[in-house]
Amino acid sequence: MDRRTFLSVGGSSLAALTLAGEQVAKAAPSERLRVGVMGTGGRALSLIHSFASNPNAEVVVLADIDPRKFPIAVEAVSKRQGKAPETVKDFRTILDRNDIDALVVGTPDHWHAIPSIMACQSGRDVYVEKPDGHNIVEGQTMVAAQRKHNRIVQLGTQSRTSSWMASAMEYIKTGSLGRCLVAKAWETARQGNIGRPADSDPPPEVDYDFWLGSAPLRPFNVRRFHGNWRWFYDYGTGDLGNDGVHRLDVARWALQAGLSAQGQSLDLFPAKISASGGKWYFDDMQEWPDTLQVNYQYEGKSPAILTYEMRLWTAERLYEQTEGAAVYGDKGYIIMANGRWWAYDANRKEVAKGEGSNHEADHVQNFIDCVKSREKSNADLETVGHPSSLLCHCGNIASRLGRTIQFDPETETFPHDPEANALRTRPEYRKPWTLPEV
Repeated sequence: MDRRTFLSVGGSSLAALTLAGEQVAKAAPSERLRVGVMGTGGRALSLIHSFASNPNAEVVVLADIDPRKFPIAVEAVSKRQGKAPETVKDFRTILDRNDIDALVVGTPDHWHAIPSIMACQSGRDVYVEKPDGHNIVEGQTMVAAQRKHNRIVQLGTQSRTSSWMASAMEYIKTGSLGRCLVAKAWETARQGNIGRPADSDPPPEVDYDFWLGSAPLRPFNVRRFHGNWRWFYDYGTGDLGNDGVHRLDVARWALQAGLSAQGQSLDLFPAKISASGGKWYFDDMQEWPDTLQVNYQYEGKSPAILTYEMRLWTAERLYEQTEGAAVYGDKGYIIMANGRWWAYDANRKEVAKGEGSNHEADHVQNFIDCVKSREKSNADLETVGHPSSLLCHCGNIASRLGRTIQFDPETETFPHDPEANALRTRPEYRKPWTLPEV
């Protein structure tokens, strides 16, 4: 019998344990979710802290192509679990083991899909960072693998499990906003210039070819590597897929809640996407836009518009927030920022508010709970994670083309639009890292 059937989990918040960095009293070994983590820096390191701090999980093994990052991650696990995890370079060795229940993927965007799909095929559940994949086809294939192999796949949009955000949705569902037609998401946090350093040799400890994976073979450049990879077409999805996916996910969720309060519903995908903007401010190596406006038009029985605004070069904020989401109705509106929300009536009088933590600990707990129960997780890939990630991919495609694109929700293609469809995936996947067939 699969050991995952023995898992027993609780539902308490673990944020304090995660931040404390102290050894955690663990559940019995047979009751712990045994995880392997792919990646040890950035978001992966935060997830390592959260899983190692959870009494019902055990971080067994870490995988990374840069062994220089292992010491900090190993120390983090050791402090919380009382013993060090194993370390490997190749994530496939994790999937070859018979004592691993789940794979946690905290890598750059271009390394989200292939490991997640392979994990599903091997019978593992997956916690994967946002967005779901590097492009639309990768996300589609991840969903197909999840569905075919009946896996739990949680996307790392932790607001979906935040109690304060849940309270905002409950307020919206009271109908206090009235009829809702428009939602907005925005990013105005100022980013920096990454310059134009010359290409160089990769660090001798790094398996650079492995890091590139399915991406084209290019000379190593320090700005295309750790920390800055997200600004390049080959590896990332720009700030729209970095922070924008959080804001769009919240805005879409809240718009759905507003419509449901009126007995209506929002289509899963928009019918039209238009975008304007470009890389206008920073004179550096970045490829994705630093200035962007995207409109998502939903049709069907409940038409609505979702907009996204990105300005990465100014300190000017919307509603005094560098990033957030809002939904507008004919009786009021609500603003949702990091860790708090507040609502106004039609006379712009504040009538309700809430606040709390946006830490991922509860989101990790929700994943563990769902591995046990086999119920859909709060950021289930098929119904939540992929639809919100797809907004980012579609917005990026519209911005690269500089025009409106039509979207077919059944096929997730752009009818009679070869230019747009060509951007649904990579021109070529570099062998051996081709997208697995599902």
